[in-house]
Amino acid sequence: MMEVEKQQDHRDGGVVLIDPKPQKGLTSRLIDFVESLIVKWMYDTSKPQHYLSGNFGPVSDETPPVANLPVKGHLPDCLNGEFVRVGPNPKFSPVAGYHWFDGDGMIHGLRIKDGKATYVSRYIGDLKGLFGLIMVNMQILRAKLKVLDMSYGNGTGNTNLIFHHGKLLALQEADKPYVVKVMEDGDLQTLGMLDYDKRLQHNFTAHPKIDPLTGEMFTFCYAHTPPYITYRVISKDGFMHDPVPITVSEPIMMHDFAITENYAIFLDLPLCFKPKEMVKEKKLIFSFDETKKSRFGVLPRYAKDELLIRWFELPTCFIFHNANAWEEGDDVVLITCRIEKPDLDMVSGNIKEKLENFGNELYEMRFNMKTGLASQRKLSEGSVDFPRVNENYTGRKQRYVYGTILDNIAKVKGVIKFDLHATPEAGKTELEVGGNVKGIVDLGPGRFGSEAVFVPCVPGTTSEEDDGYLIFFMHDEETGKSYVNVIDAKTMSSDPVAVIELPHRVPYGFHAFFVTELGNFKRVLKRCSRTFLIGLSGDDHDF
Repeated sequence: MMEVEKQQDHRDGGVVLIDPKPQKGLTSRLIDFVESLIVKWMYDTSKPQHYLSGNFGPVSDETPPVANLPVKGHLPDCLNGEFVRVGPNPKFSPVAGYHWFDGDGMIHGLRIKDGKATYVSRYIGDLKGLFGLIMVNMQILRAKLKVLDMSYGNGTGNTNLIFHHGKLLALQEADKPYVVKVMEDGDLQTLGMLDYDKRLQHNFTAHPKIDPLTGEMFTFCYAHTPPYITYRVISKDGFMHDPVPITVSEPIMMHDFAITENYAIFLDLPLCFKPKEMVKEKKLIFSFDETKKSRFGVLPRYAKDELLIRWFELPTCFIFHNANAWEEGDDVVLITCRIEKPDLDMVSGNIKEKLENFGNELYEMRFNMKTGLASQRKLSEGSVDFPRVNENYTGRKQRYVYGTILDNIAKVKGVIKFDLHATPEAGKTELEVGGNVKGIVDLGPGRFGSEAVFVPCVPGTTSEEDDGYLIFFMHDEETGKSYVNVIDAKTMSSDPVAVIELPHRVPYGFHAFFVTELGNFKRVLKRCSRTFLIGLSGDDHDF
């Protein structure tokens, strides 16, 4: 009876059960007809769709758990848990142009237990988003006429994964988080959309930050209408505090931010929301304005308003991903991947790959809270992205940064390790071992990977910072096979610790996360069992 009541309320602990009710009447058919005419008149269907082909292309079906996969090498005990990576995988053929960021979210999971591995893939249980100004308006029209039920989300959940307050969350910055349940056998199930007991009334970044000491999560959203930036703090117990609006001059894309022990760092960078240019120049709705400076706002992280924010200026750039930030004397230090001149059209389906337009370089930026001055220095050549650190050091000074080396746009040809205590070698034009580059693992010809996640051998900061492993998905374009690779994060040896062969190819994707059985894996299973399985029985039991 209790379970029935929860289902009728469509809510359980701030999780809204997904139960959209789209209409199939005359209005729906009329809008579909108008959309088809727009596509026919305005879109050239003969254009090649690069991100729908090869290993960028979607897999056709979900994969239920496949156990006892071939393992070459050994899987250390600290890898007991589930490695999950999310990315775009459109369920249906797009009606018009396809942008890689727009596919339906699919999670690929590898459950590791006592040296054995199980693979699974599942869609995030949400609705599909559409890019392009007219298509966006068609979607809005459907919602206003109640043809499309938007109360259960309108994003794709395809960008990132994070674990907080006993919940694994699938994230995409155009929507709220989706709660994903991890089963004992490694299977994955979307439970619903998280709105923090209706306190979350806006979108949620794909890159929130968790303080490993306090257990709090810090997040934000950006919007097309004021306030353009909204900052939120979520307690370790899952309570979302009141919003803090942040003033910027116009709507921008802010994909990431950072925290230190005492501050939150916001990035007011000139990738601006410009629908007029989208129509005139046939570009995406966000356009980079290289005539504007880049601003960085440093706000006390428990501020109730923006009055104490300090703004710093640096030369024009854009940032997709930060590695970490900390305080050092009067300085707030940000380690980040900086792009001189980004172009999101690079990942549109009909644009050829041009790495020079997407050349991330590792940078150190400093913001002096006493003098108000900012400075920066380059730490690497391009092209480096998806920076990761030992997350036990989030918001605090650390030494090592791991990243991926990009060959072509979004194709990862290797994994790199930086030592921030070392000085970059002068005169280099490409990434090589030496100076602050402590190791490079090249995946080999025709082999491409994805974001590499650091898993420590021992939780906390009692052991050496780089004592752990890097785990990532890898695809061989010659054989068509996909794998999960595990490498030693300390030695960066080219000989993998373990290679797990997967039952089918895994498309290239975005961000990854490791749910450790030693800590948060057991908590997510226990919480799911207690909260969501009341009155249920069967073979799928949790801890």
